[in-house]
Amino acid sequence: MPPLAVTRSGTGPPLVLLHALGLSRRAWDPVLPALTARFDVIAVDLPGFGDSAPLDGQAGDEQSEVSPAELAQSVADLLDGLGISLPHLAGNSLGGWVALELAELRPVASVTLLSPAGLWRRNTPLYDRISLRASRWLAQHAAGTLSRLVRYRLGRVLVLGQTHGRPMRLTAGYARAAVEALGRSPGYDVALAGTTRRRIAATGLTGVPVTVAFGSRDLLLRRAARRVDQLPPQTQTATLPGCGHVPMSDDPDAVAALITRTATRAAARPALERESRVSLTNRM
Repeated sequence: MPPLAVTRSGTGPPLVLLHALGLSRRAWDPVLPALTARFDVIAVDLPGFGDSAPLDGQAGDEQSEVSPAELAQSVADLLDGLGISLPHLAGNSLGGWVALELAELRPVASVTLLSPAGLWRRNTPLYDRISLRASRWLAQHAAGTLSRLVRYRLGRVLVLGQTHGRPMRLTAGYARAAVEALGRSPGYDVALAGTTRRRIAATGLTGVPVTVAFGSRDLLLRRAARRVDQLPPQTQTATLPGCGHVPMSDDPDAVAALITRTATRAAARPALERESRVSLTNRM
C-alpha cells in the first residue's frame, strides 16, 4: 500500500484530521494554529487526494470504486507505522465517514464529525450526487476560468458558495488550492462511487465520545443526508453558526473548540469510571 502524505505538528495527545472528498490536508490549515497548541496533530491526505498516491486500482476505469472502509484501512496502516495507538479523530464530510470506519477498525479516544457524509437511509441523495459530479466536471474542464474567478471576492462566492458559508473571507490562495485539489484528485471518482450505494452504520464505539456538527449554511447536505440516529447513542450534536459544508475556514476558532471539547470528554472518562468504581465499592 502506498504511503500517505501527512503534515504533523504540535505536542500533546494525537489528533488525526481527515479531509472531505476532493480536498486535501490543506483544508485544515486554518485550524492548525489552535489545535497544535494542544495536540500532536496529524493531517492526512487520503489515498488519491493531495500528495497521496492512489490505492491499487483507485485511478482505474469508471466501473471501479473504493469504499470509505478501504480508505480507513489505509489510515489505520499509517497510524500503526507511526506507533499511534489511541488517537482522537476529526473528519469533514467523507473524512467524517472515514473516521467512523477507522474507529470500527481500531481503538480511538474520541470522534468529531463535521458535516459527515453517509448519513442517509439508502443511497447517496440525488441532489448530492449531481452537485458533486458537477463540481468535479467544472474543476477539471474549467480550471483556468475558476482560478481566475477566485482572485476576486465575488468570484469566490460564485465558485465556493455551495461548500463554504463565508467564501468572501477566504484568501485567493486558499480558494485556488481548493479548486486545483478538486480537479486533480485521481481518487475522486472511485471514492465517490464507493459512497453511492453505502451508508454509515456505526455499530461499535461503545462509550467513545462522539460529536456531530453541521454548519448553519451547509447547502450540500440537506435533511435527507443528516440522519444522526444512525450514529452511536452517546453522540452529541452541535451547530456551527455561519459555517458551510467545509467549516474549518469559515470559523476556525469554533471548529477547534468543538474538537477540543470532544477530546476533553474523552479525557474525563477514566476519572468518571474510577469514581463510579469507588462509589460502588463503598456501597458494598
